[in-house]
Amino acid sequence: MGGPCWSPTLTTTMIEKHLLCPERVRRVPPHFSWVDHRLVRDHHLRHADAKAWARYLVLVTVGDEHGLSYYSEATLGRLLTLGPDEVRAARRQLVAASLIAHEAPLYQVLSLDPAPARSPGPSGDPKPAPQGGAR
Repeated sequence: MGGPCWSPTLTTTMIEKHLLCPERVRRVPPHFSWVDHRLVRDHHLRHADAKAWARYLVLVTVGDEHGLSYYSEATLGRLLTLGPDEVRAARRQLVAASLIAHEAPLYQVLSLDPAPARSPGPSGDPKPAPQGGAR
């Protein structure tokens, strides 16, 4: 009948939230990373499979304050028990969904905000939007 953290709560109209295991409340660690709730609310989850989301979770977790990390494909495969083809397929899904950028060896977890408009460069290709402000 429940584990050591089990406690019953009965509610008739709304779910009353309460700590299930008060001795194990999450605390924000010094090297904190987060997962944006808009992944669910804005239906991003439908754009990749579970293996791609596992890879995304690792990249979010190991990324710095800018979302940058440089774990190798082999390391990601070992961490997630995925083969090389599965690791590459997961990366392709996340890039196609505009959730990450990849330029070996770097990965960047991207903001879920819409990308700024880009004007065409001299070759007709979109030129990158300016990064940061003047210092």
